[in-house]
Amino acid sequence: METQINQKEIKDILENSKTIAMIGVSSEKKGEDPKNLKRKPANIVMKYMQNFGYKVFPINPNAKGEVINGEKVFGDIEDIKTQIDIVDVFRPSKETPEFAKKAVKIGSKVLWLQYGIHNDESKKIVEKSNIKYISDKCIKQEYQKIFLKMKPVFPVLQE
Repeated sequence: METQINQKEIKDILENSKTIAMIGVSSEKKGEDPKNLKRKPANIVMKYMQNFGYKVFPINPNAKGEVINGEKVFGDIEDIKTQIDIVDVFRPSKETPEFAKKAVKIGSKVLWLQYGIHNDESKKIVEKSNIKYISDKCIKQEYQKIFLKMKPVFPVLQE
C-alpha cells in the first residue's frame, strides 16, 4: 500500500497555500442552461475555495479568455504569471502526467488530483522534484473536514 499524505500535511498545505490552478473547470456549452454550470463539480469547488480566500485560476483550453466565477480562464497553467501553490486537477487520470510535468516546470508546491483520479507516473514526476502529491481527494471536502469539521454526505450538491 502506498503512503498517502496525512491530515496534518493536508492542513499545512491548505494553510500555507494562496493560489490554485484548477484544471478542468467547465465552460458553458452552446445551448446549455447556464444554471447547469453552477452544478459542475469543478465549478462548485472553485467557487467554494474562492469563498475561503484562495485565488483560483481556472484552466480550460476550450474556454480560454472566458470568465468563470469572476476569473479569466487560461488555456494552460504555463500562461499564468502568478506563482501557483496547488495544481488541482479535474481531468482523467491518464492525462495527469502532462499536468505533473507542468506543475514541476512552474514550481508548484502540490499536485492535487481530485476524487477518482490517481496516476503513479504523475506521482513519480512530482515527488522527484519535492512536490507533494495528493490523489483521490476533494480539496473542498478536505478543507471542510479540517477547518469546518464537516463531513458532507452529498458534497457535490452543497455549495
